[in-house]
Amino acid sequence: MGMNLEKMTRNELLELRANVDVALKAAERRDRKEALEAAQKAAAEFGFSLSELSDGSSKSLKLSKTKEKYRNPSNHDQTWSGRGRKPHWVHEALKAGADISDMEI
Repeated sequence: MGMNLEKMTRNELLELRANVDVALKAAERRDRKEALEAAQKAAAEFGFSLSELSDGSSKSLKLSKTKEKYRNPSNHDQTWSGRGRKPHWVHEALKAGADISDMEI
């Protein structure tokens, strides 16, 4: 890569990290989809569906996703539900004089 991280400002690095996080999530979704398709194909080769191969004992815990409540005005890919620790972009916006209500979705 031709990127010199040492010459980047803190804000540029934070934005880069946020963009990398978004790209990683997209890559994970893509990889999960490919893995599921490969598993379905492998099961079909033996005449089964994935649900037929599962004995039901490994039911995953289903957590409800909290609704996003706030959005970063400068990067709409970054959202926050308002629960837990405030993301860095919220701290930075508040420090710059923004009001939390300005970021509500």
